[in-house]
Amino acid sequence: MTLEGLWWWDDPTIVRLENAPARDTWNWTSMILIPDFVTGKMLEDIKPALIEKRGEAVERVSLERLHEGLSAQILHVGPFSDEPRSQNVLHGFIEQQGYRTRGRHHEIYMSDPRRSPPERWKTILRYPIEKV
Repeated sequence: MTLEGLWWWDDPTIVRLENAPARDTWNWTSMILIPDFVTGKMLEDIKPALIEKRGEAVERVSLERLHEGLSAQILHVGPFSDEPRSQNVLHGFIEQQGYRTRGRHHEIYMSDPRRSPPERWKTILRYPIEKV
């Protein structure tokens, strides 16, 4: 499965990337979908070996379920720095349909930046939404 990320800021009133504070202040969580048969016990059993091999950061790895519910999304093609362009289209659609965002900015990375040029990167931008 592909890498995914949740992004948010300490100020909950900020929902658009163009209004976000400096990038080094952003909060984030990286995620990857795993099969249902992988259990928390399996993760805990293998963590000591992973920590030895990959370092202490593995201690922060956890299994969680993400339930976003009704969401709106758009495929962004291009570099990450150009995401506000697609995000504005998405926000316009959400508002036009009588909804508002609720929850964190969610990105699904469909391209490997190490293997393709930035102008061909594909990222799904998603927001959970609710009726106004």
